[in-house]
Amino acid sequence: MIHFNNGDELLLVLEALSNPHRLKIVAVLTEGRQYVSELARELGMSRPLLYLHLQKLEEANLVSSSLEILDTGKTAKYYMLNPFDFELNEHIIAGLASTLTFKKKNR
Repeated sequence: MIHFNNGDELLLVLEALSNPHRLKIVAVLTEGRQYVSELARELGMSRPLLYLHLQKLEEANLVSSSLEILDTGKTAKYYMLNPFDFELNEHIIAGLASTLTFKKKNR
């Protein structure tokens, strides 16, 4: 279970999950890890756009990646879902609200 240390961590996860494309990526990755080209084909998405969404999910620690060398000698970047579970209610939000830094991040 994810326990948020501050409001910024909560916002990072909520922002990462607030996009329908990223929700679809999470859904596909529940079936197992995939390399970028395979994932892009399955989602019908360009690789550059997919990388932007994967970066957002990776920043929130919801997915992770690894590079592997294929039998052909080419390198493939694989993405896998990090199991997550978190509780969110009004008391948790109230406790974390005072820890928000309100810093403008590069998004």
